[in-house]
Amino acid sequence: MEMLYCGICHSDVHLGLNHLGGTMYPIVPGHELVGKVVEIGSKVTKVKVGDNVGVGCVSDACLKCTSCDVGDEPYCLGGKSVHTYNDTKRYDHIGGNQETQTFGGYSGSNVLHEHFIIKLPDSIPLEKVGPIMCAGITMYDPLRHWGATAGKKMCIGIIGVGGLGSMGIKLSKALGHRVVAISTSVGKKDMAIAKGADAFVVSTDEASMATEASSCDLILNTVSADHEVAHYLSLLHRNGTIVQLGLVPTPHTISQVPLIFGRKSVTGSHIGGIKATEECLELCAKHNIVPDCETIKSDKIDWAWEQLQNNKDGIRYVIDITASKAL
Repeated sequence: MEMLYCGICHSDVHLGLNHLGGTMYPIVPGHELVGKVVEIGSKVTKVKVGDNVGVGCVSDACLKCTSCDVGDEPYCLGGKSVHTYNDTKRYDHIGGNQETQTFGGYSGSNVLHEHFIIKLPDSIPLEKVGPIMCAGITMYDPLRHWGATAGKKMCIGIIGVGGLGSMGIKLSKALGHRVVAISTSVGKKDMAIAKGADAFVVSTDEASMATEASSCDLILNTVSADHEVAHYLSLLHRNGTIVQLGLVPTPHTISQVPLIFGRKSVTGSHIGGIKATEECLELCAKHNIVPDCETIKSDKIDWAWEQLQNNKDGIRYVIDITASKAL
């Protein structure tokens, strides 16, 4: 695929700056790839030359284990899934030597097994579709897994109104749910309501938290800074679940008492598999859901990373690869 656009994810910042440890330098970030097919192998049937396609966070997996069999490629049990960048190739699906490093979408082209290529809906602008394959699917897959796409009306809480949270609000609303946006900043209220939230809670205000006590069936927690997830348990309804999505290496302190007496759960979610990502794109196309994006050229990548470290407006930055080639 010839690269056309690549979204910039907060994970790019974490990995590029080695916030989590284990960064493989030199690193080429980017797991929100958008491009055009320019060549296919003799057995490829999923796409044809000229198709607009996308690639998300996972670019390979064993395709043989019980996880891969049910479309949970990110949870591959056959030797672990391969991240689109900052990982090593563990399989021979696209040729080349195993154990070589993967490089991402801040590049001119990429080669992948057809299973991990996603044909893009025509109705979504190419410059906006990339973040759906990361932020979008990160929020959609826990909605899907915990029953929010099955037709039953729920109350969905979204902690953090940044790039992830904004997509979570839009997707939850499109699925017909009541949406409660939760933030430490009262300044996020107008933005959250504009994106579709029905209610807004300031998590640092006890009275504000009390207005939605025991209301949420499912809470998606996007916070990537140190915090205590136990603080939000009071918002969960009986049988409610908080899903941890932000990358926070510091352990949480939590008492099992509120879990026991409310039959509440704290769990986690990675990203969705290929089928779930295709479903997410279909939902976005149907309801005209797109991330709030700003397109930049490659000379502004450092600037975009700085913005993401202090992300206050939920903007997703997308590199225009074609325009960057002229720099």
